[in-house]
Amino acid sequence: MTETFSSVPVIDYTHLGNSATKAEELDKLREAIFVVGFLYLTNTGLEDLIHRTHERLPNLFDLPVELKERSNMIHSPSFLGYTRLGAETTATKTDLREQFDFGTPGMTPWTEQDPFWQRLEGPNQYPDYPGTQELVEEYITAIEALAQKFMHLVAECLNLPPTTFDHFKGKMSRLKFVKYPPAAPDSQGVGPHKDSAGLFTFLSQDDTGGLQVLNKNGEWIDAPPLPGSLVINIQQGFEAITGGVCAATTHRVIAPTSKTRYSIPFFQGVRLDLTLDQLKESAAHIVQRIPVSDDRKKRAVDVPSEFLSPLYSCFGEAHLRNRILSHPDVGQRWYPELHARYSREILE
Repeated sequence: MTETFSSVPVIDYTHLGNSATKAEELDKLREAIFVVGFLYLTNTGLEDLIHRTHERLPNLFDLPVELKERSNMIHSPSFLGYTRLGAETTATKTDLREQFDFGTPGMTPWTEQDPFWQRLEGPNQYPDYPGTQELVEEYITAIEALAQKFMHLVAECLNLPPTTFDHFKGKMSRLKFVKYPPAAPDSQGVGPHKDSAGLFTFLSQDDTGGLQVLNKNGEWIDAPPLPGSLVINIQQGFEAITGGVCAATTHRVIAPTSKTRYSIPFFQGVRLDLTLDQLKESAAHIVQRIPVSDDRKKRAVDVPSEFLSPLYSCFGEAHLRNRILSHPDVGQRWYPELHARYSREILE
């Protein structure tokens, strides 16, 4: 097993469901999880839904500005809704993208008796465009089901019981519709980062390209569009749960120069109430059961993650901190004291 990579591996979902090919495909999945942190998943059965969703995106983003602004994220303490071009930052720089954020529908309304970070699980804001809510809910329902099955397969490839990670799944996952307009060469569509919202990300790309993954030699590796596939990557939540043995991988999007890029990332949610002590206890238990070398287990302990920081009381606060820093206008409106605190921490 190599310790770095020069391309993103492809896993066939139908092979994982076939007894004759499952063992070999689980081996490939384990290599992808340990070494790359990224993979393409093909033949998921969601190709038609993904195609229909991509077809709707240009018209959705072409809505008049005043209609899109009615669902602006500034109105949502849950950081759900519309974000205009240039209003989000990654790695302290402006991202050249426009987007709509949605969450799993049906969340219980927040009350003053609930923890402040539980406000992240809130109601959606839908743009005034026919069929959008129905399409979003159909997509989330379908991809949630796939994500659950995929999580079980990951556990199997690590020689763990399939339901090992079920306990960590959160109530709300997040879906984005994203538009990257053409920009100057080498512009930042979204800057270098590790996904932090939960367990795994399931990304549908169009045919434009621009996604790059950082390997362990510090080289940016292209993850070009593969028709009919989903790009899946480990998030920092799963990294923390596995004690860093399964590490999240840094990635970025280079803004397109000649045509608009559309993408649909889905972020599988993690439990917001998990505390640092619970994470450490669970991670220690899980790591001992994962068949990797003792050297790798020792090195994994040093993997940095804000989810393993004593600065934050639980997963929910760490996630809220990321949202506040990524969307400072929303953070200042709904969490002014936390915005000031987290901003100071960056400067110190």
